[in-house]
Amino acid sequence: MSSGGPLKQMFSNMAAAVNGAANGETAGGGGGDKAAAAKAAKRLSVERIYQKKSQLEHILLRPDTYIGSCEPLTETMYVYDDEQGMHQREITFVPGLFKIFDEVLVNAADNKQRDANMDTIKIEIDSENNSISIYNNGKGIPVVTHKDEKMYVPTMIFGHLLTSSNFNDEEQKVTGGRNGYGAKLCNIFSSKFTVETASIDYKRSFKQTWANNMSKTSEPKVKDFHGSDFTKVTFSPDLDKFKMTCLDKDTVALLSRRAYDVAASTRGVKVFLNGKRVPVKNFKDYVELYLKDKVDDTGNQIKCVYENCGPRWEVAVAISDKGFQQVSFVNSIATTKGGRHVDHVADMIIKQLIETLKKKNKGGVQIKPFQIKNHMWVFINCLIVNPAFDSQTKENMILQVKSFGSKCTLSDKFIGQVNKCGIVESVMAWAKFKAQSQLNTKCNSKKQNKIRGKYPPVPNEK
Repeated sequence: MSSGGPLKQMFSNMAAAVNGAANGETAGGGGGDKAAAAKAAKRLSVERIYQKKSQLEHILLRPDTYIGSCEPLTETMYVYDDEQGMHQREITFVPGLFKIFDEVLVNAADNKQRDANMDTIKIEIDSENNSISIYNNGKGIPVVTHKDEKMYVPTMIFGHLLTSSNFNDEEQKVTGGRNGYGAKLCNIFSSKFTVETASIDYKRSFKQTWANNMSKTSEPKVKDFHGSDFTKVTFSPDLDKFKMTCLDKDTVALLSRRAYDVAASTRGVKVFLNGKRVPVKNFKDYVELYLKDKVDDTGNQIKCVYENCGPRWEVAVAISDKGFQQVSFVNSIATTKGGRHVDHVADMIIKQLIETLKKKNKGGVQIKPFQIKNHMWVFINCLIVNPAFDSQTKENMILQVKSFGSKCTLSDKFIGQVNKCGIVESVMAWAKFKAQSQLNTKCNSKKQNKIRGKYPPVPNEK
């Protein structure tokens, strides 16, 4: 076949047609058609660049803003499993999935602040069927139609964004909910989400199910009811959104630890995990799970000093050999990055320890507050009025101390016990080591100078 054959002509015609379409040419040609096509292309690109999304679409498109990363993260964390109990190990988990679980769990714990008679939380984690449920026997949600919104109250607060009972900042609340997202985020990132509640005040029970990331809703089922109040949320996380295929062992171990957290941080509440009561009756029991089998440099069991500082503060302190460590809760929220509540307590303790160390370390190296802090392990459980956080993930509490709504007062007895728990001895040992290191460095420097003085450099030969 020659170079000018029909096949070459066919490809040439196809290329011309494509180029003509791209340049806005029609069968009739003409500059007007080209200009119109260019304007259309420009308008289309602007529409692609500037888009308006519904809030639901935005949450699904940009989950990091609301629930944290939806990518797997490998990190060393404390977890709980039946084989090893509470322990620290490297795990891989998805922060976003952890967060949606926690939103529902903190909601359940919050109900204790609304109903002093509430005494039970039940958590079921079914990894085989990708199902999680959280139940509490506190005051149920009012099963009544909201007059302004023309829908049942449970429908409104679980299925519509920016609805909450926590928007009145003038009310002094010590709950974890704050911004009106809460359990709705769990609904949005679930393939199935069911709410059941009952209210003896209204003598009705309620059940409703959402599906496909809160985009589909069943009709609510409302019945007459004469039993005890409760609320139960059951959901199946949309695993595709979290790049997961199942609720794996690491994830279940992390979620299980939160059951222990809530048992410790929610006073007067029994917590059940998969039908078994969590063996934590109070915050002190919980702290001992972390310190169990931990020994100091001399081989002795690490001492824990605990104090109940009133209805809103519990503090425990122990020696740390891994730098400063903290385990803290604000209104049952695990503040894994700490915050001003942790700084407040740690600073009070350090201030007292400095006085003791000054007496024991006369003439030694100067010891600074952060160097003392590096030898401390602090545990804090507190209730704070209308807490503020630096993100929706609520890992770091940023409310100023003056707005806490209560004071954490540490007794002289507590401070005296902290002085004897091993922290002072550990800091002193470090100070002596540092002083010796400085002395050795100084001696080596003098020795080098003497050597240089005794053996002057040989002059260069010319």
